[in-house]
Amino acid sequence: MTTDRNFIPLNIAILVVSDSRTEVDDVSGKILAERASDAGHRIIEKKIVPDDIYQIRAVVSNWIAQADVNVIISTGGTGVTGRDGTPEAVEPLLDKLLDGFGEIFRMLSYQDIKTSTIQSRALAGVANATYIFCLPGSSGACRTAWDALIKEQLDHRTRPCNLVQLMPRLLEK
Repeated sequence: MTTDRNFIPLNIAILVVSDSRTEVDDVSGKILAERASDAGHRIIEKKIVPDDIYQIRAVVSNWIAQADVNVIISTGGTGVTGRDGTPEAVEPLLDKLLDGFGEIFRMLSYQDIKTSTIQSRALAGVANATYIFCLPGSSGACRTAWDALIKEQLDHRTRPCNLVQLMPRLLEK
């Protein structure tokens, strides 16, 4: 990181995908909101939806269409059970996948959870100039993803490059 660039706060929407969590007992969404706010970003909306592809897709689609949403971070629904459908909900909406995100996330997770990391289908991409990150529902996964990957990439001061500096060019044809 360097100080010759100014920090640019982004507008972040957080989606918690869960059949059982509520605002009262949601830990992962709160962790993401706190870390993003502590980094200087604005949390403009936070929602909890059930593990339902169409409800997930509806919320994400709505946020993608809003010009003031720069980043969407979801937590939950990235596993392999029958109810886990976040990747299936989000991937068709993406203009481009950021394949390296899932690869690096699983590499980092391996240090903590060993081979269980193969069960994660974490992914990231961009749609309509909005960055989207789909994380597992565990609080540890959210900490790992934010601390080791997302935080620096959403900081314009990160060198040699970061996702923020690419934002003006995302809608180029």
